Amino acid sequence: MKKVFVTGITGLLGANVVNKLLENGYSVIALVRKKSSYLGEENKNLRLIEGNLFYDISKYLVGVSYFVHIAAETSQNLLSYKEYIKTNYDATIHLFLLAVDSRVDRFLFVSSANTLGFGSLEKLGTENCLQKYPFTHSFYAKSKLETENYLLQNNQTTEVIILNPTFMIGKYDRKPSSGKIIFWAWKKKFVFYPKGGKSFVHAEDVANGILKAIEKGRNGEKYLLTNENLKYKRFFNRVNAVTNQNPLMIPIPDFSLIFLGFIGDILRRFKVKTNLSSINMKALRIDNFYDNQKSIDELGMEYQPIKNAIEDAVCFFEERK
Repeated sequence: MKKVFVTGITGLLGANVVNKLLENGYSVIALVRKKSSYLGEENKNLRLIEGNLFYDISKYLVGVSYFVHIAAETSQNLLSYKEYIKTNYDATIHLFLLAVDSRVDRFLFVSSANTLGFGSLEKLGTENCLQKYPFTHSFYAKSKLETENYLLQNNQTTEVIILNPTFMIGKYDRKPSSGKIIFWAWKKKFVFYPKGGKSFVHAEDVANGILKAIEKGRNGEKYLLTNENLKYKRFFNRVNAVTNQNPLMIPIPDFSLIFLGFIGDILRRFKVKTNLSSINMKALRIDNFYDNQKSIDELGMEYQPIKNAIEDAVCFFEERK
């Protein structure tokens, strides 16, 4: 039974990854801040270790074949690049060097699709596309790209595989994180939507992609894990269909988002944490679309309709009240 060390298992993706690994016969050691935060299934082959990302985990890496690093700082309201670099770069490099010293075979880094260049429905973004504005100015996306570059330059002994998931929806979104977009439409009489769009994917599919990358991924490669490219209006219509509602759909004019971005930039200058910024509002106005063909061809991925992801997320939220 091969051992896998995993970080970030208390989040949406991490819990799904642990379930997939255990279902497929792996032994899992996971780093958590608090054991009580883990919402996935218990298993005799799962061992939880309490600590932070700068903890010396060397003794737990003995005999570990694969390291899956999911934990990250994903907040969109932090005010400086240093706040992202500490978790997304410094902590990752610390863990990677421990993995190298422990002779772990493969280090899988869960990054973001926004380190790659997005495209349109006519020409989707791929693993070969260079990062584009506004994400070139996103502290989060920049910190992820800087980490990718370091890992890919130092993959001579421990193999490195980069996973680039798009916007994930699904079960175990306890905060919620990306699942907040469902509450944007759920139980609302009026739904205001931006004119842009993004690539959506079931978190369970991303977890399956990580499992397949462990088995089939090539050293030094990036893999986009994504499925449906949808305008926000179409996505909210999917939410409406799942939740049996029929709200009035109202487009948000671009000038309103531009104005909100301007207000956010001013607030940030006064050290006020806010999700509002010109960068974030620009992201809502573009078609942030990506291609999944490489993951299908090389990893053998099969993707579920995003409707399934919405149903799983809504069921989870209802159970958690």
